[in-house]
Amino acid sequence: MHVREAVEADTDAVSSLLDAPAGVASRLLRERTVSVAVRDETVVGVVAFEVDEDAVHVTRLAGDSDDMERLLDEPIRFAANEGLPVELLVEESDDDVAFAVETKGFENVGAGPRFGGEETIRYRYG
Repeated sequence: MHVREAVEADTDAVSSLLDAPAGVASRLLRERTVSVAVRDETVVGVVAFEVDEDAVHVTRLAGDSDDMERLLDEPIRFAANEGLPVELLVEESDDDVAFAVETKGFENVGAGPRFGGEETIRYRYG
């Protein structure tokens, strides 16, 4: 597996991984920094993030646990270069993402906001 910057041709794969419409995936590719994990020429994972003055925010993360752990290296590396922490919100019901971020060393720092009626947990790295 290798990780690379996402390109427009990845829209359908990103859409499928995120279980989101193609339009949402296309907009994500234009508006965020997006990397994909590729195995045997197939996109198997995705991470999207953005930065503000306080932190690097992971806005989307999908794939299997190992792929997500590897993909988190991208925002972590960017944040380290900028001297910022990395933050992300994980839906309480998303055990796979929670496992990946906890394995990577993110700390559960408490409850996050509700999204679509789902409780979230706020995680922070650095």
